[in-house]
Amino acid sequence: MTISTEALEIAARVEKFVREVVFPYEQDPRRDHHGAPTDELVQELRALAREAGVLTPHIKHDGGHFNQRETAVILIKSGLTPLGMLACNTQAPDEGNMYLIGKVGSPDLKERFLKPLVSGEARSAFFMTEPAELQGAGADPSMMITTCRKDGNHWVINGKKAFITGAEGAKVGIVMARSEDPDSKGGACMFLVDLPDPAIQITRVPNTIDSSMPGSHAEITIDNLRVPADQMLGDAGEGFKYAQIRLSPARLSHCMRWLGGCMRAQEIASDYANRRMAFGKQLIDHEGVGFMLAENMIDLKQAELMIDWCASVLDTGSLGTVESSMTKVAVSEALMRVADKCVQVMGGTGVTDKTIVETMFREIRAFRIYDGPTEVHKWSLAKKIRRDWKHANAH
Repeated sequence: MTISTEALEIAARVEKFVREVVFPYEQDPRRDHHGAPTDELVQELRALAREAGVLTPHIKHDGGHFNQRETAVILIKSGLTPLGMLACNTQAPDEGNMYLIGKVGSPDLKERFLKPLVSGEARSAFFMTEPAELQGAGADPSMMITTCRKDGNHWVINGKKAFITGAEGAKVGIVMARSEDPDSKGGACMFLVDLPDPAIQITRVPNTIDSSMPGSHAEITIDNLRVPADQMLGDAGEGFKYAQIRLSPARLSHCMRWLGGCMRAQEIASDYANRRMAFGKQLIDHEGVGFMLAENMIDLKQAELMIDWCASVLDTGSLGTVESSMTKVAVSEALMRVADKCVQVMGGTGVTDKTIVETMFREIRAFRIYDGPTEVHKWSLAKKIRRDWKHANAH
């Protein structure tokens, strides 16, 4: 299966826009007290992306999606700077939420909730993760303690959520809760909601190691939120199944975007190493430095190939659970090595905010936890190895 000329042309336009228009905004001071770009800055960039024809480039004009291999070439280019994905509207959690609503939502829900996301006029949040101190859902979604119960033609939701990316300032929410209704008891349900809502209160927005996402990662209290039954996404009790539809593509999209960012970090570190003199020669001519950049080149290419391989599996219609776990581990760990070496090559400059290299180091450290920590994926893969062994040795 080849990547279409259309996708390659869009990726080239995205790269041109990000390099020529977005890069100069990297030092723009419009940041909130958590270090994230303000919505004012994001909307200014989106207006420029709209004008350049690269807003929400991964979704076609007819509403269809490019396949995953094509999406990869586009999202990698949008991720060349953290601001690029925000400008082009390819960032998490919106890109994954758009994908899910597009796959599961009714025509009415798409018109009401998907349309403003695709147009870049609204941001969204996905309310799943819960506080660790309450033993709520995290890497293990089956631990969900937020509940929903049917009340006439509404559902009533109660619970607490944590690390809800982009909740502050979001206009669209996807809320996940465990059903107490007899017909779907114990199953998960997903609801689309308008934000803000007085029943959804942001109780705290912690400072985190990463800072590229507007709205940061909020802690939430949901107190008797009443949602019309027709705003349920899909069927009652099937929420975990729908989460699987979103999970592998969203996990892979993270890999795509952050690969772009680390490619840029490598460019910056390489430029620094070729200009900076120490001990009588350029840094690049010192093997300790040159070898680090060479190792980065290898890691970046391996990450790119893993993404393409996993994308090709998803493009067959497979859920790609195993492949996306393997790719998430390989890519996030490789990019951590790349980001770390870029900081090291640049010495003191690498730990300042003079370039995005320091930003990428922090973002990638958080990425190793997003959508399942490395260890959870390895554990899942080990269980598969065990299952395969038992099947092969069954008598």
